[in-house]
Amino acid sequence: MLQSSFTSDKIEAGCDEVGRGCLAGPVVAAAVILPKRFQHEWLNDSKKLPALKRKELDAIIKSEALAWAIAEVSPQEIDQINILKASFKAMHQALDQLEIRPELLLIDGNRFTPYKKISHHCIIKGDGKFLSIAAASVLAKNYRDDLMEKLAHQFPGYAWERNVGYPTKEHRTGIEQLGVTPYHRMSFQLLPIQGELF
Repeated sequence: MLQSSFTSDKIEAGCDEVGRGCLAGPVVAAAVILPKRFQHEWLNDSKKLPALKRKELDAIIKSEALAWAIAEVSPQEIDQINILKASFKAMHQALDQLEIRPELLLIDGNRFTPYKKISHHCIIKGDGKFLSIAAASVLAKNYRDDLMEKLAHQFPGYAWERNVGYPTKEHRTGIEQLGVTPYHRMSFQLLPIQGELF
């Protein structure tokens, strides 16, 4: 069972991002403040959950969270400032939207740019350890998956409805045959170096 909180007395916001390793689409982050006693047996790292459970959890999190927010940074901005800075920016923008000011931030991963003098803890694989980070991972992944599925209808041939922008063989074959879209990250290596396999 994941831990409900890091402290007993502070207002904690869990933060996570999704889409860092994709070739296309925005990077998306979410921030979630859960009640201290919140528990749910399904809630875990979004990558470990089937889509149907993620959808159900999405509604539960949004209705029971004290505050939640989602933000995205575009492929064009990712190209300008790099993916790491873009991931932190998305988290900051999600935090900006929270209706409650947190006193402590729980960040999934090992690095973070400090936010408005609020203390933070970086927790490796935090989405599998703390409920608030897991909740943020679920909201961010659902939002981004839905967005990439919609974009797949506008830009067929890249299989975004299945790979959501990650570098699969099907996605790279689409780039090779159709070229790039406005949603591709031009600073990324979109195709393998000649001689490498997909």
